[in-house]
Amino acid sequence: MNKDDIQKNSIIVSNGVESSTSPKSEISYMDEISEKDELSNISLKTEKEETKEIEEVKEIAVMEENEETEEEEKYKNILPTFPREVYEDLPEILSKAVAKGISDEDKDILLLGSIVSLSACMSNVSGIYDQREVFPNLFLFVTAKASAGKGRLALCRKLVEPIHKELLEKQRQDMVEYKSALQLFKATSSSSELGKPQEPPQKTLIIPANSSATSVFQILNDNNGVGLIFETEGDTLAHAFKSEYGNYSDGFRKAFHHETISYSRRKDKEFVELDKPKLSAVLSGTPSQVATLIPSAENGLFSRFIFYCMNIKPEWKNVFENCGEENLDLFFEKLGKEFYEFYNRLKSEPVITFSITPEQQAEFNSFFSDTQKKMHCILGDEYLASVRRLGLIAFRIAMILTVLRRKESSEPSAKLVCSDRDFHTAMSIVSVLIEHATFVFNLLPAEKMYDSKGKSNKQLFLDALPKEFNRQDYLKIVENLGIKAKTAEKYLSEFRKAGLILHEGHNKYSKNKNSPFASKITW
Repeated sequence: MNKDDIQKNSIIVSNGVESSTSPKSEISYMDEISEKDELSNISLKTEKEETKEIEEVKEIAVMEENEETEEEEKYKNILPTFPREVYEDLPEILSKAVAKGISDEDKDILLLGSIVSLSACMSNVSGIYDQREVFPNLFLFVTAKASAGKGRLALCRKLVEPIHKELLEKQRQDMVEYKSALQLFKATSSSSELGKPQEPPQKTLIIPANSSATSVFQILNDNNGVGLIFETEGDTLAHAFKSEYGNYSDGFRKAFHHETISYSRRKDKEFVELDKPKLSAVLSGTPSQVATLIPSAENGLFSRFIFYCMNIKPEWKNVFENCGEENLDLFFEKLGKEFYEFYNRLKSEPVITFSITPEQQAEFNSFFSDTQKKMHCILGDEYLASVRRLGLIAFRIAMILTVLRRKESSEPSAKLVCSDRDFHTAMSIVSVLIEHATFVFNLLPAEKMYDSKGKSNKQLFLDALPKEFNRQDYLKIVENLGIKAKTAEKYLSEFRKAGLILHEGHNKYSKNKNSPFASKITW
């Protein structure tokens, strides 16, 4: 290589400027430039990423805040609780029971659980409803998601356990005597059945839900038609209804109206008719267990139940609060002993008849007439049975409250007339139960699909209407709800016919203030 070649290779043109450098210097210089550019890019990239991350954090925080708000709204007053006036003047034993409630919902389920449990222990009390004799017995289903607090319903069982245990002890003694007599009979008699001891009846109050149909009916028959099914897992009864041997759903429905239940006993080839069964039931379970037990409202089982839905709250409860006080089990056991004394006094009296006053009858008929119009307008024929049986449920609750007042009085009476305070307490309770029943009805798998709040478009539209509105107002509402204008006009026409909406004048409407739902219940 000559001198010119070496010089030529040593000349580097960079940015139009000639530089004389070695190949090694050239590489170092280029590496330095590349490194600076890379560091600059990294710096810019880091700043952009930090900005992006900050924005993402802010966005996530807003989303979480919105989710928390939505969650709070979801669990806040989804369904109403009983108004405060219900608790202002209850019979003494119910006041004591609900005093242990830790929330409005907890008080409600303790009240309902107590009322329904005690309804099984008033078999000598009856009233005339729709020209038929009816007894106090009720069916209750408390539903909620797991861990919502429905388990406290089990405390209400302790109110009737002294009665149940007394019957069991009597049965045990009778069985011992029977076995002894049977052993003696076999040892001293010939093959003749003459004079053979008869097996004693199976005396008990609380009937296991997983019993066979024949067993349930036989226990009822042995107890003069009286019984209580108390299960904290509703699917126990559902599985019994689905089994071949345990399907007593038909008898269950008949018992609500005290209709005769017929069954046969294979052992003795005996045909038995159980007249005027007096069965009560307290169940609890998750919404899916309700659907398992009652897949459709068509078979009539749905309309016979009181439903109460608990709203689960994502809050931790202080499980050590009031631990120094008397525990709830002991407290309710004492209440049970207290009721046991009253029960013995009550059953020693002759038949007691219950009635409501003419003024109460007028108020009762007016309320349920308006309720039926509203619910028929919104839910159609399928819900009519529920409204009508809720009327009977209201009458029975008033009966139970009136009977429990007797505990506070030492004067026996063959006739009980409902006081205004107990009548209005019963009506206030049922006015809330109507909404709970509607919620469950709308969620049954065999019914139409509704929104997450368990409401149809028709209900949502009625809810959203203000006290006074015009066509422009309701068209904006239906646009937000995704309802067609023609459909809304059809709904509005039906609301007017049902008396829910009043046409005040040209393009002027208002909700009917005289409707029982106008001020008490938000649908």
